[in-house]
Amino acid sequence: MTLDELKQDVQSIVASWRESEYARANSIMVVGCSTSEVKGELIGSAGSMDVAALLYDELEAFQQDLGVHVVYQCCEHLNRAIVMERALQRSLGIPEVSAVPHAKAGGSMATYAYQSMDDPVLVEGVAADIGMDIGDTLIGMHLKHVAVPLRFPVKTLGGAHVTYAYTRPKLIGGERAIYHT
Repeated sequence: MTLDELKQDVQSIVASWRESEYARANSIMVVGCSTSEVKGELIGSAGSMDVAALLYDELEAFQQDLGVHVVYQCCEHLNRAIVMERALQRSLGIPEVSAVPHAKAGGSMATYAYQSMDDPVLVEGVAADIGMDIGDTLIGMHLKHVAVPLRFPVKTLGGAHVTYAYTRPKLIGGERAIYHT
């Protein structure tokens, strides 16, 4: 898959998010991405800053258009920490952790995001409203309860499986309760 073909698929994914009812202003979207898997290689084996740049640029435009806060998950070598803008970290009251992602500890996507943000910070975790997992990077720990899978037309990005999710409040109260749908 060429970078141009990859860009078209990413634009289709972003269009699906835009059309969904789940991507709203001020919601937090966690993105986990193995650029190695996108390239058709084994996760963690062939990271690509070019792939990361393409994804980041499209997601940055999406973030600017909708007012969604896009945050990026590092790989397991940094305990799947999250890269986000310091302003978001402060508004959420999440403590900062002391590490800087790089290609071999954090992954190419998180590294590129860290290098591209205005004032990046690393945090241990977040409770995101929506998420996108590119290459089976296991973002579930960073989604609010209750996570619900979404089905968008684009199921793979290059060689990577893509999973989408939104979250909803827990349903409590049993048979007498009335819920917003």
